[in-house]
Amino acid sequence: MRPPNNTLDPRAVGWWRAQWLLLTAAPVVVLAVLGALIEPARFWLLLPAAILAVLGIGCAVLLPAWWFRTHRWEVTDEAVYVRTGVFRQEWRIAPMSRIQTVDTVRGPLEQLYRLATVTVTTASAKGAVRIEGLDHETAAGLAERLTRITQDTPGDAT
Repeated sequence: MRPPNNTLDPRAVGWWRAQWLLLTAAPVVVLAVLGALIEPARFWLLLPAAILAVLGIGCAVLLPAWWFRTHRWEVTDEAVYVRTGVFRQEWRIAPMSRIQTVDTVRGPLEQLYRLATVTVTTASAKGAVRIEGLDHETAAGLAERLTRITQDTPGDAT
């Protein structure tokens, strides 16, 4: 099986970095404030704050670029193909005849980066297929195309 053709929007790297930094900032700020206020425990609060900050920044720099190289997606007249994962790669294929709904979601951070997520819900027990990190206009066009293709595709008789 060949990998899906399409990469995500390059702005997804910045979006993922911002998510990592925000996720890291919350515990670092709490530990730093507590370390500043509680003098007897200052060292034991500031040390993990510094370690978390270094690890979070390292992850924010390295992981998103790596993820960008491995995430792929493609839509054909027959199915939606998504490949995600770095160490544990997951390939998801959603046949058009099994698609029930197509949703486009844009959270606040995605809106800032002009990105969107397309969620394709199927009759699968595994759950929806998500294509994250798409340009918001590409996502809207993809949702429209998927809706049109699924309307023209006869349902699965099984």
